[in-house]
Amino acid sequence: MFSLPMSPQVFAILAALIEQRSGLHYAPEDRELLADRVVPRALDAGFDSLLDYYYFLRYDPAGLEALDALVDSLLVHETYFFRESQPLRVLAEDVLAPAVRAGLRPRVWCAACSTGEEPLTLAMMLAELGVLDGVTLVASDLSARALERARAGEHNLRSLRALPAGVEGRWLELRGDGRPHVRPELVDAVDWRRVNLVDEAAVAQLGVFDAILCRNVLIYFQDATALRVVESLARALVPGGSLLVGTSESLMRFGTALSCEERRGTFFYTKADS
Repeated sequence: MFSLPMSPQVFAILAALIEQRSGLHYAPEDRELLADRVVPRALDAGFDSLLDYYYFLRYDPAGLEALDALVDSLLVHETYFFRESQPLRVLAEDVLAPAVRAGLRPRVWCAACSTGEEPLTLAMMLAELGVLDGVTLVASDLSARALERARAGEHNLRSLRALPAGVEGRWLELRGDGRPHVRPELVDAVDWRRVNLVDEAAVAQLGVFDAILCRNVLIYFQDATALRVVESLARALVPGGSLLVGTSESLMRFGTALSCEERRGTFFYTKADS
């Protein structure tokens, strides 16, 4: 198969363009990894030079759509139901359910939700507690392809690998195609949006939330980008609202204004009450 060389110089400008658009960071040692993803797209688009392909992505009126498709192919969609479920359970049982029972309607945003397993897991927990109808759930991702699958409620068997007893048959079922399908009322309880986390204006347009989940995302950003995203998310929290990140992630190195508190073995980064 014909291939195209990716020089260090072309890698640098392509990686910078991708990072500017999506926040995804590629270090110099990732040049071959990026080339494996970019070269087939450049060839399919009819280019015999990666530099020409870069100019197309950067300056052509049709380049933005092609760049978004390229970014979509680079995004990591590793997710499954009940992944790192303890923070979700604490959020549902200790924060959201009491708020609903007090007559409030909390808003929750699952950022970078991929194919939707995280917000749907939270929806299952809230439904078990009888408060799903009292919570506004928003879920977003940069990938239009992933969101299409999320809206369809159709998933793969790998997404079931941490499924607790009692979920299959109650909240999802295996249909004739052998794929798990989530009950439509759970899918419909989520407001699915396409949002770029590095676009501060797009984040602001979502309004404010009592809780935001942005888990296993910041690890793909450089610290400067991650800090900008965290600050943007913090602005989207109501006073007293909390941001939850992945168990392998920490915000302490950023010097964020959010305070860290432990609740039943899980860490919440909370915005100060005004």
